[in-house]
Amino acid sequence: MRFLFLTLVLSVILLQAKIVNDIQFDGLVHLSHPVALESLGFEVGDRLSEKKIDQSIKRFFKFGYFTDIYVSEENGVLIYHFAEKSIISRIDVQGYGDFSEEDSIQLLNLKKGTLYDKKKLQKAKKRLIEVVAQEGYIDTIVEVEVTTLDNGSISLVFKVKKGENIIIEKMSFEGMTVFEPEDFNEVIANKEHQWMGWFWGRNDGEMKLTDLQYDPLRMRDLYMQHGYLDSKIDDPFVRVDFSQYVANMAYTVHEGEEYTVNDIVLEQEVNVIENEVIREVIQLQVNQAFNIKTFREDSDRVKTIIANLGYAYVKVSPDLRKNKENHTVDVIYKIRPGKKVFIRDVLISGNTRTLDRITRREIYLAPGDLYSLTDIRDSRNSLQRTGYFESTTIEEQRIDENTMDLIVKVKETQTGNIQLGGGYGSFGGILLSASISDRNIFGSGINMGFSTETSERTKSFSINVSNQRLNDSDFSGSSSVYINETIFTDYTIATKGIGLGLGRRLTRFLSGSLNYTYAASAYSDIASDTNLTNVDQILFEDYEKSAVTIGVSFNNTDDFYVPRNGIVARASLEYAGLGGTSEFIKSNNTFKIYKGLEEYVGFDLILRYKTRISHIFYDDQSKNARTNLPTAERFYMGGVGSLRGYESYSLSPRDGLGRRIGGRTMFTNAFELNFPLLPSAKLRLSAFYDYGWLRGYGQNLGDDPTVVSSYFEDKIARSSYGLAVEWHSPMGPIQLIFSDPVDAQPGDRTASFEFTIGQNF
Repeated sequence: MRFLFLTLVLSVILLQAKIVNDIQFDGLVHLSHPVALESLGFEVGDRLSEKKIDQSIKRFFKFGYFTDIYVSEENGVLIYHFAEKSIISRIDVQGYGDFSEEDSIQLLNLKKGTLYDKKKLQKAKKRLIEVVAQEGYIDTIVEVEVTTLDNGSISLVFKVKKGENIIIEKMSFEGMTVFEPEDFNEVIANKEHQWMGWFWGRNDGEMKLTDLQYDPLRMRDLYMQHGYLDSKIDDPFVRVDFSQYVANMAYTVHEGEEYTVNDIVLEQEVNVIENEVIREVIQLQVNQAFNIKTFREDSDRVKTIIANLGYAYVKVSPDLRKNKENHTVDVIYKIRPGKKVFIRDVLISGNTRTLDRITRREIYLAPGDLYSLTDIRDSRNSLQRTGYFESTTIEEQRIDENTMDLIVKVKETQTGNIQLGGGYGSFGGILLSASISDRNIFGSGINMGFSTETSERTKSFSINVSNQRLNDSDFSGSSSVYINETIFTDYTIATKGIGLGLGRRLTRFLSGSLNYTYAASAYSDIASDTNLTNVDQILFEDYEKSAVTIGVSFNNTDDFYVPRNGIVARASLEYAGLGGTSEFIKSNNTFKIYKGLEEYVGFDLILRYKTRISHIFYDDQSKNARTNLPTAERFYMGGVGSLRGYESYSLSPRDGLGRRIGGRTMFTNAFELNFPLLPSAKLRLSAFYDYGWLRGYGQNLGDDPTVVSSYFEDKIARSSYGLAVEWHSPMGPIQLIFSDPVDAQPGDRTASFEFTIGQNF
């Protein structure tokens, strides 16, 4: 023992007597050589010290990069040997729905490219179990499969085996008289299980633990929307049977009395606007029941109307002064406008392809302008309506009390397509197509397209060019050349035509247009009868159309592809008769409204309503009535855009031979509920119901008795329902439509599957 002690003492003395001649690092990747040298605590020329070496090793471990470190020494040369942690190259979560890379970063606190760490892995596993438990799943198991790949990196697979979900069998509300239990279903997350709860629109009763603390607040908010300002809902008493995974919940409700609005008081720190102007936007009314929701919305409206005057930093502090004796409330808005703010600069970022001026022309504020909150909101929506950007944000960067910069951040989307391929169309059957198009060619805002298509029933070729903002002005222009041939059930028609258009933006959301079209059309392959040659001459006589169309359109939606709020409306009047052989006036009117319901239902649900009404005016008593209105110019119903579930153009009044001859008046409308199916893949699902009708003519083609006896007035009404899968793909928007007719009649040509490419939703 004495010899061993002397040996150790001698070794330490010899070690401290040596001088560090050189320092080398072996296996160092993530730490740079200079940083490693700085971390040592000593340098070349110092005496060797076992204590200093130990301290340097501890400092290296604090970086978190290494699993092992040891030091060797030979002739004064120190060599640090490092074993670094492996890099995570793959993270996958199985058994927990769609889990994106962004989810792994936010929830697991892990991402690709980081170093593998067992402690972080255990924390991630624990967090994942907690998140699943918060959804109401008990006894969830998460296993992590760690695999070292050939390149030395690590693959992590989190395998989630969900436990059982607690089902709420019964909910009770003690002290509630104003509402029924069902009234809370629209606002609370935890609901009593209903029969057939798995069916859409029914309550499945699954407990959501994260929402238990918020449900009483949501119920109280509903009471306050009806004036019950003293209402209080206690936290629920929950009794869980873990053997059956079922629970009963009980709430104790203190309703109080209903309050009415006694007065609305406006207190401006500085009088910047007349109080009467503010009162015009306030919807709460004196002597009516107080509504907390309207109260909040009024506060935002007051802020907006003042911010639109340039007061960007206006503060509106809403307050309530209750009188508990007579159950009235004074609504008070304390307004501190601050100072007027001007825009110093507008900075654009993210537009790697779209020219700055194309982006800037959609922004309603420029350097030197007075701040306006409405202009900022409208600018963001205007940018999204172009269809050039996937997302847009406008940040307000304060410079001082009187100036700010607007930082416009855009993320561009795919606007150009080159397609060569084939497929199966619901109307034309097998088809081959080729197209080149770009709605924002070279980032210039110009829309240019070329397409050709051939199928069993259609052949087409077209070239079109349009510019929504000629020379960045409020004027737009368009031109097109097209050749089409379509084989309908009763005839074939070939058309060659050109179109020219000029438009102008009248207001922020309203535009007008004037278009000219010339087309020459020829019929062939007519289903006929030798006894009705006069009818054939009237119905299927070749014609030329020279027409001018005046249109007005309104669009204040917030996105081009998937609008969540806003209205799209268009009214047009086409006059054919500037030369050519046809003479008529055609009116087309469309209306679409979009309403996002996320604030009401808690997820990205969109309600859509779309309608169209069209009518043809022409002189059916004139000498040329037989040819004034060509058959191909009339209305036909069926297919995408009019009535899904029926073949395109298949619904129409018929003549004595059963041939489709088109209608004079058409009305269609569609109700849709749209919700996300796979958000990370930009995949959505839409449930729809379509209804439409088409009215024919009767005795309206002159006084030829042969013709009159071959026509009859008819009104066709049909409806359908179904589902549409909507995918914003790299090739553009794609819809896969699965529909079922409700009231198909014998002889109707139905279509259970249709699809579209390139049309917005």
